[in-house]
Amino acid sequence: MSSKPALLRQKSFVCPVVRNPFSHRLHLNVFDKIRIVVMSLTIAPIRLLLAMLLLFPSWIIVMVALAGKNPLDQIPISGWRRSLKHILTLLGRLQFFILGFHYVTIKGQRATFAEAPILCFAPHTSFFDAIIAVILGLPSTVSREENRHFPIVGKLLDFLQPVYVSRTDQNSRITTIEEIKRRSQKGSNWPQIMIFPEGTCTNASCLITFKGGAFYPGVPVQPVTVKYNTDTVIWTWDGPPTFTTLWFTLCNFNNGIQVEFLPVYKPSQEEIDDPKLFARNVRSKMGQSLKVPVTDHTYEDCKLMQEAEKMGLPTEVGLVEFQKMLNKLGVRRETLAERLHEYADMAKSEGYIGLEDFAKYLNLPVSENLREMFDMYDRNGSGKIDFREYVIGCSLVAQPANNEETIQLAFKMFGGSKGHLVLDDLVQFLQGSVNMTAEECEVLFHQVDDQNTGRITYDQFKAYAKKKPEYARLFASFLEKADIERETKKEEGEEETKKDPERPSSGKKED
Repeated sequence: MSSKPALLRQKSFVCPVVRNPFSHRLHLNVFDKIRIVVMSLTIAPIRLLLAMLLLFPSWIIVMVALAGKNPLDQIPISGWRRSLKHILTLLGRLQFFILGFHYVTIKGQRATFAEAPILCFAPHTSFFDAIIAVILGLPSTVSREENRHFPIVGKLLDFLQPVYVSRTDQNSRITTIEEIKRRSQKGSNWPQIMIFPEGTCTNASCLITFKGGAFYPGVPVQPVTVKYNTDTVIWTWDGPPTFTTLWFTLCNFNNGIQVEFLPVYKPSQEEIDDPKLFARNVRSKMGQSLKVPVTDHTYEDCKLMQEAEKMGLPTEVGLVEFQKMLNKLGVRRETLAERLHEYADMAKSEGYIGLEDFAKYLNLPVSENLREMFDMYDRNGSGKIDFREYVIGCSLVAQPANNEETIQLAFKMFGGSKGHLVLDDLVQFLQGSVNMTAEECEVLFHQVDDQNTGRITYDQFKAYAKKKPEYARLFASFLEKADIERETKKEEGEEETKKDPERPSSGKKED
């Protein structure tokens, strides 16, 4: 059986080569290290102390503004309460100035609410992105519900009346979309809504998948790009911890930021009907302006990275460009998590699987059949597969063959026509087909016979095949070879008949 068709079929799933957007490493030269030491002993502690002190007058103003007011009300703050935003904006700008953000470069023209109710910002790289809200006069935002519980900052956030969203509650997502739609309608008294559609922080090397919240309302949006003059601000899942990011930024002489307002993007009817298309097209415009690629990574990739880290695997192993998998392969979220656990069982050491580890996982010897199947997973021919290749392999190579018909035929072929398999059945077949030893067959048999009855029922066989879909391709391979052998014997019989026409085709001797 040749693996070339499968390899060719998978070329369309080869992901673009982009830097991991959720990973960041600081590369400090000698001058950087000297600067950090000097600033740490002099200016940085003063900056931090003054910035923290400025939180208290801001907190007092917010408490006054929220007195007798529920911040979760569906009515925007107005009157004297709203006028306090001007004072908070000045305090906020002073605070960021103290932190080293001495200047902000503004390019382009900000649209009005009537022109674009929603402002889309990217890339989202840091908690320092809060400075943008200050520059814009504290507009409405979309924020994680968990942020409400931070001391002081939570109250400041409440005053902005953001659209709170829970990343774990599916109903919250629907509620969030409906609230954004309501606030972005004409005649609304709400301020413009400021949204970072990536939904999580990246290292700014690319633009990841935009979430649909900003695009479901189908109203014009204004794309806004953000650039920093330093990479110390970058705060990602796999990178310097929060305090290190804060402290190294405080140790810079100056932290510059450029905010560029791009032309308002008015959706076509097709984009209004398809918010995902709308989001992709806006992202494309922003990527062109920033001169960075776009990629199908999403926030859910971060969760897989976390899971990989818990299992002792390199974080990049859990990176699968989640949305691409869902859209192109029909892989469910639960399936990806299950696959990661299975992959971790195989990749005990370096996080990448070789043929030997793959064979051990399946309790099979390295054979030509197994090598051919492994080559289908190994799309770049490196001799090792990562988690992304494994997921694609399971989806394209194993799972399509893992149907009821294949499993039933394999069960019968192994000797299960009598309704069950015994060890001798498995030994007889596997020794002849994949050169397994009797001991190896016995290990595999007891894994399937989870109740230690000495027999394998069809249900047990099917459950094991579904649990390890890698066997499906091997089953299919066995069946193909059996078909070839039958065809070969049939052709040989026909050849013998042609050579001796008087010989009966049934093979019985004449009287």
